[in-house]
Amino acid sequence: MSKKPLAWIVDSTAYISEQMKNNPDCFSIPLNIHFGDTQYIDGVDLTTIELYEKIKNAKDLPKTSQPSAGDFAEKYEEIMENYEEAIAIHLSEKLSGTLASSKAGAEMVGFPVTFIDSLSLSYGTTALVEEGMDMYAQGASIVEIKERLTAMAGHVKNYISFGKLDQLYKSGRVGGIQFFIGSLLKVKPIVQMSSAGELIPIDKVRSDKRAVQYLIDKSMDAYSRGIQKLHIMHGNIPDAAIQLRNLILEQTPKMEIIIGELSSVLAVHSGEGTLSVLWLEEA
Repeated sequence: MSKKPLAWIVDSTAYISEQMKNNPDCFSIPLNIHFGDTQYIDGVDLTTIELYEKIKNAKDLPKTSQPSAGDFAEKYEEIMENYEEAIAIHLSEKLSGTLASSKAGAEMVGFPVTFIDSLSLSYGTTALVEEGMDMYAQGASIVEIKERLTAMAGHVKNYISFGKLDQLYKSGRVGGIQFFIGSLLKVKPIVQMSSAGELIPIDKVRSDKRAVQYLIDKSMDAYSRGIQKLHIMHGNIPDAAIQLRNLILEQTPKMEIIIGELSSVLAVHSGEGTLSVLWLEEA
């Protein structure tokens, strides 16, 4: 049996859209979550609901780790039996060693993989994958796809209101000074994935209500500049996400808004109650 020409690879921090679910050539490789000496595989043997319950009852917060090079090699060995090559799009290399492990795994088994750093996570990865899939379906070459997606990386605009500052602080993703000021003054930082692939605090608000209004205002600004598609990602607060969507639609009835839940690995760092809005700016 002849091999299929191309597989798509992501890690489990990516939001798996309907387009990705319906594509039989798309594979997600999970990261790991550690509670002490016990390891769980993201989305396989630990759901987000189970994760939040464990966090509430745990003495120490969990940690996360990327798949090893050996884990990737094992997966790539399976995939290369049916595919000639792959395009792998991973979360920002500034936040995780997943991309490096993926590269090492492909080298171990000699599988030709084109690698792209999304400079993002969650929907930021998804946007690139969907664009690449569309280009490939229209006959674009791997070189053309890589050039386009590399140019797009870092162009996903996002505003994030984190649910649990202590989890964000202990994850090491935001400096201790910002956490101290936030705790002392009871403010909520608004954080953004920069175009360089780093999480940076960009603003502060005084309450959850003002955080929601902040996200609405940024969405309105995007709409006024011609943005027609928006993603809302949440950490186990679907009702709040729906309410945010409805508030945005009151002022932007033509906006397409898709709601998704953060993966378990991202929930470890962002915490229950996180809300974010994301969209793709033109590269």
